Amino acid sequence: MTEPRPDEPPGPSEAPGSPGSPGPLGDELTRLAALHGVATSYSPSPGRTVTASATAVVAALAALDVDASTPVTARAALTARERERDERLLPPTVVCWLDPTDGPTDGPTDGPTADPATGGDPAAEADAGLPPAVLAGLPPGTRLDVETERGETRSWVQGVDGTDRLDRLPPGVHRLTATAPDGRTGQAHLIAAPPRLPTPAGRSYGLLVQLYSLLSHRSWGMGDLGDLAELSGWAGRALGAGFVQVNPLHAAVPGPPADPSPYRPSSRRFPDPVHLRVEDVPEFAYVEEQDRLRPLPERAGRLRAAVLDEGALIDRDAVWELKREALELVRRVPLGPGRRAAYADFLAGQGRALEDHATWYALAEVHGSDWSRWPEGLRDPRSTETARARAALADRVDFHSWLAWLTDAQLTAAQRTAREAGMGIGIVHDLAVGVHPGGADAWAQQDHFAAGMSVGAPPDAFNARGQDWGLPPWRPDRLAASGYAPFRRLLRALFRFAGALRIDHVMGLFRLWWIPQGLPPTEGTYVRYDAEAMLAVLVLEASRAGAVVIGEDLGTVEPGVRETLDRRGVLGTSVLWFERDWEGSGRPLPPERWRADCLATATTHDLPSTAARLTGEHVELRHRLGLLTRPLEEERAEAAADTSEWLALLAELGLLRGTDGGAGASSEEAGIQAVHRFLLRTPARMIGLWLPDTVGDRRPQNLPGTWDQYPNWRLPVADADGRPVTLEDLAASPRLRALTDVLRTDARAAPGDAG
Repeated sequence: MTEPRPDEPPGPSEAPGSPGSPGPLGDELTRLAALHGVATSYSPSPGRTVTASATAVVAALAALDVDASTPVTARAALTARERERDERLLPPTVVCWLDPTDGPTDGPTDGPTADPATGGDPAAEADAGLPPAVLAGLPPGTRLDVETERGETRSWVQGVDGTDRLDRLPPGVHRLTATAPDGRTGQAHLIAAPPRLPTPAGRSYGLLVQLYSLLSHRSWGMGDLGDLAELSGWAGRALGAGFVQVNPLHAAVPGPPADPSPYRPSSRRFPDPVHLRVEDVPEFAYVEEQDRLRPLPERAGRLRAAVLDEGALIDRDAVWELKREALELVRRVPLGPGRRAAYADFLAGQGRALEDHATWYALAEVHGSDWSRWPEGLRDPRSTETARARAALADRVDFHSWLAWLTDAQLTAAQRTAREAGMGIGIVHDLAVGVHPGGADAWAQQDHFAAGMSVGAPPDAFNARGQDWGLPPWRPDRLAASGYAPFRRLLRALFRFAGALRIDHVMGLFRLWWIPQGLPPTEGTYVRYDAEAMLAVLVLEASRAGAVVIGEDLGTVEPGVRETLDRRGVLGTSVLWFERDWEGSGRPLPPERWRADCLATATTHDLPSTAARLTGEHVELRHRLGLLTRPLEEERAEAAADTSEWLALLAELGLLRGTDGGAGASSEEAGIQAVHRFLLRTPARMIGLWLPDTVGDRRPQNLPGTWDQYPNWRLPVADADGRPVTLEDLAASPRLRALTDVLRTDARAAPGDAG
């Protein structure tokens, strides 16, 4: 995703007026949609309003179980919704931000620091006030009772003694009961959260890498969690890095062929065992069937050699086939008493969610990886048929539960290694926007997903047709009714082994573009989520884990979103090439005008590498693939002008000078160093270094808009000549050392003093 430009094309239809104006949809349908958070229009840029199609609005309402298919049904649904709104005492979920002024302010001494304005103890009790909108809807004298997560009860009467506050409320998700003087009652989930996340300690730089692309001489054909631990330990100790950010490691939909994209997983809650370092499983050393086990690492070595030496692509299916075969043998080794107890604890702690996850994978082995095509009785995770199948497949269910446990353990070990190596943050994990519609989460949580809908993006300057990401959206009404339980559990699972969490398309906490099945992305509409509740859950769970949160907020961002995220301590993402004075001259933004609370980078997995950007090779690649929409010379000229403006600013600031790599270093290498010196001139709290940039890799890991024309998500890290580079090669690379020395020397300097 990229920053918007002022020359965005028109959407499906345009109408004057504000986003709330009825337009051609009619007053009743517009009012009904507004009550359910469904937009009837949107503003892609200041001064422009695009009206959503009636088809999209009616379909979105239908996915929320609201019938607006005719004027009669829409009128009835509106009447029922307004009556419900007027009669209820409380909404399903209520948020209160804890007042930290009476709480302790001593925060952790390593990792994120406590801000005196926020309080440092994530378990500290504090005073809290209910939102004015909630209080305004309660009759005077309403009694409010809060049952906390710990089973304690706090009570007060609204308006008595001039107080509308709860004393000494602990953070958590509690149960709120309101009893009106006339005897009516209402209940709600009460999310009590700290007002903002702690600020990261000091300033740090770190490495950004797609884990599968980082092979070592021990990898089985793709990067794994052993490689992640090695990279983190080395980068922390030898390079002074404060973090390593990786792609989503969520469990994939099984193949073959498996979708190589890490952003369309089967489950976001559980990790993918394809990332396991098999030899690091303790029972591996005790496998008795050596005649069957011995050939597997040898075959893995051939897979690795094919990628590193013969130009082969990373073959996820082949890697998993070898690892699965090895793990089936390892599982036959009995667990020792301590390991058995640890596994039992994991099963108990993960509960039904893990049982559902493992059951889906066991059923997928028999019926395929799209649950919508399974026998009808198995499509319901709570059906009698599913219970019988789970019992019949108990051994396979246990196998997939065991894999989740092993992967969780190696992820935890990687984070521990990173922190022991001196990293203040450690591993930054990535949360994808959604899940595959046929996968485990969509099956187990289908009551929380909007049937017949897909998430995407409306038309913009870079894609006049919009985008359909093929991910079913969560239903905001079901999330609220559950107290955001699926979101809470998801975050809690990820924070088990994350020092920080990057949230892809963080604007999705506020609204998502819903596209009815069978329609193009232009025929979608925005559906709004309760961002206050989503952020409260995020701040609550991240503060409990002592973790940093980074929001990927590139692209079209509605007014107020970045400010709201910043107020809650969620860092943003700033990519150099998009940081321009869009509201003024349009020229590159000087470093002192960058925001401080962000992760600043030169590129991402969806963008050209810095070397390709500086040399113009990204334009040539798109030309070879037939992706350009204008003549080649026009594209070349625009790209060259864009790069020239940045190089001129780098030279003006004295950053574009000879490289720190010594004789033989290229002007392109000097440009990459200058770009990162520039990032250090900004006040950004975190500086991200794309690992392929350290060796001059020209190729993007993902080229948006392509499917089989380009090997997305299947390329190893490579040097400027396209030769794959191993982890061991990186550790010995003078070019990498020269670039990281630039960052290591200056990253801890006061923002703006580096260079």
